[in-house]
Amino acid sequence: MGGYNLDRYQRQISLWGVEGQESLRRARVLVAGVGGLGTIVAAYFAAAGVGFLRLADNDRVEISNLNRQLLFQPDDIGREKAVAATEKLHNLNPEIQIEGINKTIDDETADELIKDVDLIVDALDNFAARFILNKAAFTRRLPLIHGAVRGFFGQATTLIPGKTACLKCIFAQSPPREIFSIFGGTCGVIGAVQATEAVKVLTGRGEPLANRLFFWDGQAGEGTITVTKRNPHCVVCGGD
Repeated sequence: MGGYNLDRYQRQISLWGVEGQESLRRARVLVAGVGGLGTIVAAYFAAAGVGFLRLADNDRVEISNLNRQLLFQPDDIGREKAVAATEKLHNLNPEIQIEGINKTIDDETADELIKDVDLIVDALDNFAARFILNKAAFTRRLPLIHGAVRGFFGQATTLIPGKTACLKCIFAQSPPREIFSIFGGTCGVIGAVQATEAVKVLTGRGEPLANRLFFWDGQAGEGTITVTKRNPHCVVCGGD
C-alpha cells in the first residue's frame, strides 16, 4: 500500500484485517450532501482510510449550519460546502483522494456522480433528491446507505439492489420539503450509523441493516428496528 501507512489504522485493522483495510483503501464512495449528516460521515470515512471520496453538494456554508456541520468554521461562511469540506478532509487524512463537486443532485447529474463509485451515502435533506439517487443506485446496482434526521429523531437503513427493498418501497410518498429543527447530536448518531453500515458493506464484515430500518428517538434515548419488505409492484425495483 504505497503512501498508505497501515500504522495509522492499526486499531481498526484488528476488526477486519489487512485485507479489509485494503478493501477500504480501494473503495470509491459518493457522499451525497455535505450537511449535518454528510460532514459526519465523510469525516469518519476519511479517518478510516476510505481511498476515494466524492462529495456532492450545491450549497454554501451559512451561519445556521454551524450547530451541526462540524467540518465548517465561521471563516467558511459563504464558501461552497463541497470545496470547504474537501480542504478539511485533506487535512484530516492526506493519504486519501477527495473530490468536491458543487452540483445539485437531479435527473441530469445523478448518473454522472455515481458512474465510477462502489457505494453511495444518502446524506441529503429532501426526499425528492433521495428518490432520484435511489433510482440511479438501483439502476446501477450500487449499495445505498440512507439516513435522515429531524429534531431529536433519525433513521438509517442499508439498501442493496436485488436483496432489499428500495427507498421507494419503504416511503411511497415524498414528505413536503420544509425547514425543520435539528440538533447536532442527532446528526452524530445517524451519521455514525451510516458510516458503520458503509464500512460493513465495503469490508464484508458484520450484518448490515438490510431490510431493517433503524429509528433513533433521542428524547427517549431509544433505538428501534422496523422490518422492511420489497414491494413487488415498485416502479424502481419491482422487476428485480
